Amino acid sequence: MDMDIKTIAVIGGDKRQLFLARSLCEDGYAVLLAGFDSIKELSGCVLCGIREALERADIVILPVPCLRSDGALNAPFAEKEIIFSNEEIKLMAEKPVFTSFAERLVRNHPALGGAAVYDYAARDDFAVLNAVPTAEGALELAMNACEGTIASSKVLVSGFGRVGRALSRLLVAVGARVTVAARKSSDRAAACSLGADAVDFGSADWDYDIVFNTVPAPVFDEARLKKLRPNTLLFDLASLPGGVDFEAARALGIDARRALALPGKCAPKTAGEIIKKTVFEIIKEVSK
Repeated sequence: MDMDIKTIAVIGGDKRQLFLARSLCEDGYAVLLAGFDSIKELSGCVLCGIREALERADIVILPVPCLRSDGALNAPFAEKEIIFSNEEIKLMAEKPVFTSFAERLVRNHPALGGAAVYDYAARDDFAVLNAVPTAEGALELAMNACEGTIASSKVLVSGFGRVGRALSRLLVAVGARVTVAARKSSDRAAACSLGADAVDFGSADWDYDIVFNTVPAPVFDEARLKKLRPNTLLFDLASLPGGVDFEAARALGIDARRALALPGKCAPKTAGEIIKKTVFEIIKEVSK
């Protein structure tokens, strides 16, 4: 597929999309920004309605996540709820659409089933690039919530995927006493190479000041939560449904917090650049 791109519609989203739009303008593209009613101007972008953006754009970029659980567009800067009309979906189906959670988008709007819909957030390169701002955001949350220093605190990182690895490296660098709980012996060895201790889940002692969960599975059920100290800070970084039983945590008096979309909250400029980089990598691949 040959994509001749001059005009890009950025529809919905948070600060990530604002930095994305500004960066695209700086690259020389005409950018149509829709779903941002509370924004009066943005460095050369054209603020317009969704229909106009879809009519004029060569490609469409939707946010992370693209839709809320109720099917409305994820558009925190919009003045009212936005649900794509049938006509808007018809326009969208006529051009390449770059989105996150593409399956959810198509499930809510079946007319996009045969369209050129690309899920940038499902790609490995996107996940790898997002691991660092996620880790930095998690550290920031812990620093704001902890009454002591992160240095010398006993910290458990549950899981050693991309985010767990980046977070462990960062925590070791600031002087935390880090333990990684991981199933694979190769992951435990890699954690030790970073300067952390490593255990499998069955042998962890659960005596920690701070726990970060990165495993998107029910790791911290009631039985495991009971092993934690009542004053433990617990952050669930895993994608929904997450890995923490929050109802059980509340009943046990454990300070458990869900920490999602950290790149957009803590590093929106970097997160916007990551979206742009991944989208154009897809364009390069499909244009061959």
